Amino acid sequence: MTYKEEFIKFMADSGVLTFGDFTLKSGRKAPYFINCGNYKTGAQLARLGEFYAECIKDNDIPVETLFGPAYKGIPLAVSAVVALSNKFGYDVSYCFDRKEAKDHGEGGMFVGKKLTDGEKVVIIDDVMTSGKALGESMPKLKSAADVNVTGMVITVDRMEKALNSECSAVQDAFNTYGVKVYSIVTIDDIIDAIRSGVVEGKEYLDKMLEYREQYGVKY
Repeated sequence: MTYKEEFIKFMADSGVLTFGDFTLKSGRKAPYFINCGNYKTGAQLARLGEFYAECIKDNDIPVETLFGPAYKGIPLAVSAVVALSNKFGYDVSYCFDRKEAKDHGEGGMFVGKKLTDGEKVVIIDDVMTSGKALGESMPKLKSAADVNVTGMVITVDRMEKALNSECSAVQDAFNTYGVKVYSIVTIDDIIDAIRSGVVEGKEYLDKMLEYREQYGVKY
């Protein structure tokens, strides 16, 4: 299997990718659901970090520091930075933000690597629904230093229209912030994995294709 197929099977085995009838936060009725909150063991987190690292390497994303937006992005960035070192020998830095700036001790908004002008930063997050995390992260990063955000890596690109746009959240992120969003897999990869038997769910394939036709975007 390719690392993308391995990741889709990993999601299904971890209970993160499930099929059925789900009402999303957007109000849309979807035949699949992705719940990254179901990653909950050390082994799962270590494996997840390897998939992030694989995506960074596969797309040749320039990186000096990984940034994990608080709170969900913190363990993801830590797992990815460890995997980059252990699996590929890339010794890069990491940092994350505080929800509120610290006014004592060393102070400041960030923990970890002190950012510098021109530093190549990759943002690590789980999924992108509205682009809110990126919108909050960019001014924080730029307030620390004139960093070069070379990309954002997420687990799954749903390739789905935003509620108020014909573009996906990934496309909006690039149009608004000039940041390219990379995903370990896309919904098209998941559909292909169902077709080829990598994961079960063929009984939901027609519904997934209908949903994709109704709400999907093409790149």
